[in-house]
Amino acid sequence: MPVRHWRRPLLWLVSTAAVVATVAVAAVLPTAQAAQPGSPLLAFLNRISGQYTLSGQHNREPNSDPTKYTRVAQQITGQTPGLWGGDFLFASADVNARQTMINEAINQWRSGSVVALTWHMCPPTVGRTCGWDEAGILGSLTDAQWSQLITGGTALNNAWKARLDEVVPFLQQLKNAGVEPLWRPIHEMNDPWSWWGGRPGANGSRRLYEITYDYLVNTKGLTNLVWVWNVKDLDMGSASQYVPAANTFDVASLDVWVKMEPSTSDYQTMLNLAGGKPIALAEVGRTPSPTILTSQPRWAWFMVWAEWLTDPAYNTNAGVQATYFHPRVLNRGEFSVAGTPPTSTPAGGNLALNRPILASSQESGTLTPARAVDGNTGTRWSSAYADQQWIYVDLGANRSVTGVTLRWEAAYASQYQIQTSTDGTSWTTVYSDYNGNGGTDTVNFAAATARYVKMYAPLRGTQYGVSLWEFEVRGS
Repeated sequence: MPVRHWRRPLLWLVSTAAVVATVAVAAVLPTAQAAQPGSPLLAFLNRISGQYTLSGQHNREPNSDPTKYTRVAQQITGQTPGLWGGDFLFASADVNARQTMINEAINQWRSGSVVALTWHMCPPTVGRTCGWDEAGILGSLTDAQWSQLITGGTALNNAWKARLDEVVPFLQQLKNAGVEPLWRPIHEMNDPWSWWGGRPGANGSRRLYEITYDYLVNTKGLTNLVWVWNVKDLDMGSASQYVPAANTFDVASLDVWVKMEPSTSDYQTMLNLAGGKPIALAEVGRTPSPTILTSQPRWAWFMVWAEWLTDPAYNTNAGVQATYFHPRVLNRGEFSVAGTPPTSTPAGGNLALNRPILASSQESGTLTPARAVDGNTGTRWSSAYADQQWIYVDLGANRSVTGVTLRWEAAYASQYQIQTSTDGTSWTTVYSDYNGNGGTDTVNFAAATARYVKMYAPLRGTQYGVSLWEFEVRGS
């Protein structure tokens, strides 16, 4: 999590060989969740787990400009990241601009992005602001101070709760606005670079996390948070010593800084420690490659750290684009957190409404595939100006599909096929039209079992691409 002059000490850049030799970790089997039952965001993360990965970009200082690095991602890819990351931070100027950051978090949520919040917090032994130095974030507590910190009613324990009180009003604003942020406190707790990290065992760093959970949820009533437990890709064999109580976290996440990308062993360790809960790449320097996305499909999101997006030691524009354009990656406009289909859809209902959807291309950053399944006939998806375009929707589970309705914009397909699939790989053509003339096409066919439904257009009918106001799927 490098920030401005927060360059990581050289000791962080240890050789990969020294840290990749992990040992098998016994699976932890959490049976409870931290978020409130019925949390739409947690349900969404569980729904996409193993199927899709959200793109994400962190926006660190200045808090007065909380989309600084999201705009860079947009410039490189033409897409808006599916996840926006903010930070409460610690320096005076950024602490004073926290309201600006929270205003943007609400805006991002309402615009269709998932919100992730981090807090590089000053130790409870100093004031509300501090520096990136041994008197602040990089400082340490003595064992006696730590013991007091995690003991209820002591001076340092009360000081810690007062530190949490600094952000409670902001988190309450998010709750009032209906925002469910991914909340990642006490992050990278297995690494001693910070004053809160590097203390294994029941009374170590994980205990401070548990105290934080109890205070914010049970004392302050902040029931809108989706709790993200976090470690770094350092000595993963001991990561199990940092797992907090199962009912205090919803997602197990990894920050990848020792390596360029998570190893197979890192991935398996996180799956074991998560015990069936979603896993995520909470901080990375390099965007996960298509190879990683395919071989490690359970990462629910990745979040690139600020300016590392354009650091040539980590990324190239072509590499970032390859990640953002990968079929498994969801950018803003390509998903809906609340888009779970009902367990029983009435016959003839639109199974595609607000479902995850992918396309071969899009004409611009606003004419996204998600516009074709948003239920609004005033918004649309438009492809690049070329033949052989496609768009397909993920219904979330196998359904009995009996027809589609294609509401064409002026740029229609003169030839198109409707195809279905149960795995997103093997497709069966259930309907063909080689004399398309646009308008609204209502297509019926024999019931087909399908999770994925595609419109494939080998030939466009105009000089433009192909464009749909809505792509509706009928069935039960």
